[in-house]
Amino acid sequence: MPTVVKGASATAGASAPHFPAATAARPSQLRINLALFALGLATFAMLFSTQALLPDIAAAYGVTPDRASWTVSATTIALAVAVLPLSTLSERFGRRQMMTASVGVAVALALVIPFAPDLRTLIALRAVQGAAIAGIPASAVAYLSEELHAKATVGAVGLFIAGNSVGGMSGRVLTGWVAEGFGWRAALGAVAALGLVSAVVFRVLLPRSRNFTPASLRPRLVLRTVRDHLARPLLLRLYAIGMLLMAAFSAVYTVIGFRLVEEPFNLSAGLAGSVFVIYLVGTGSSSATGPLLSRLGRRGALYVAIGTVTAGLLLSLSDRLALVLTGLVLITGGFFFGHAVASGSVSRIATHGKAQASALYQVAYYLGASLGGTLGAAIYHRAEWTGLVVFALAALLTTAAITLYATRRAHAERRALATAA
Repeated sequence: MPTVVKGASATAGASAPHFPAATAARPSQLRINLALFALGLATFAMLFSTQALLPDIAAAYGVTPDRASWTVSATTIALAVAVLPLSTLSERFGRRQMMTASVGVAVALALVIPFAPDLRTLIALRAVQGAAIAGIPASAVAYLSEELHAKATVGAVGLFIAGNSVGGMSGRVLTGWVAEGFGWRAALGAVAALGLVSAVVFRVLLPRSRNFTPASLRPRLVLRTVRDHLARPLLLRLYAIGMLLMAAFSAVYTVIGFRLVEEPFNLSAGLAGSVFVIYLVGTGSSSATGPLLSRLGRRGALYVAIGTVTAGLLLSLSDRLALVLTGLVLITGGFFFGHAVASGSVSRIATHGKAQASALYQVAYYLGASLGGTLGAAIYHRAEWTGLVVFALAALLTTAAITLYATRRAHAERRALATAA
């Protein structure tokens, strides 16, 4: 890691950490990967625990899909608001401590949420839970970048995101089947139990930080670090790409449960929830980020992700269940691959204040989740699935335009350097 200036290092923590020899680091690296996988599983299982239950929640409270979707959107909005302040606290108190506190509070709230007496209380509790979860994403990526070699970081971030995809799948499939047999409140209780077990596994396995140096909480230096990141066009493009990819993905998965339980599919709640097993495709695609990124490069990998999601959206327009499921496979695999590329690139590009750099990505990412979930549900309520696909394609077209601009700029810079030489 490059040496940073004095003012920035106060915010960023340690500069130029010493890494042990690769052979000595392997046992710890395995524990780190498993611990962060478990944490990612707990995070996404709780974060989107109501998504597969939206038809049941809407029916229980007699509300429209867009109102029920606020049980997801409020959570992601609160996360987006809280992620930067909590990532700053992690610079002072440590990544491991912040992740432990965040997952502990989130699990405690998950145990209470099934007893929410009305929709407003449910939304409020979910918002607080989202704020608690906010301490995890940026701290996790910063922990990995500090404790692992640079070559291992991208793969480890991919495994963390793979844990997210498994958590998203497990939570949704679990809630679908439990809700069918015992109701949606019992389904939320099952997610709480899953989150508790995963949190305990994370805490037992994660090694103590070896390369973290506490920084003083000086707001002026924090704001300077944030300003430095926002002044870098490359980071801004990655933030925008993360937001737009997530907006398209969130719109699809917020609404897909409503579509599958209606004509012409008429699936039961359990079968509709089982569709989320497709998240396992995201586990594979995000885990393969490291090798594919080294072959394709960052922009080439993003083009592959955008093209894959686009093909999936077009297939999903069919009224044949097999084609819709194939479309969801492509959407899921392409999204998680693109997300892993963008988020991993942020941690490698930032030369200081890595937690803040990752936190800003998370802000954009979860604002995209909120935007996609809320607008996707409203559009589906008025224009059905075709309208939702148009919205998602517009987000992807913008993502492609940003990536194309970056490609042309990189080519122009290379030509200028060749001419100067």
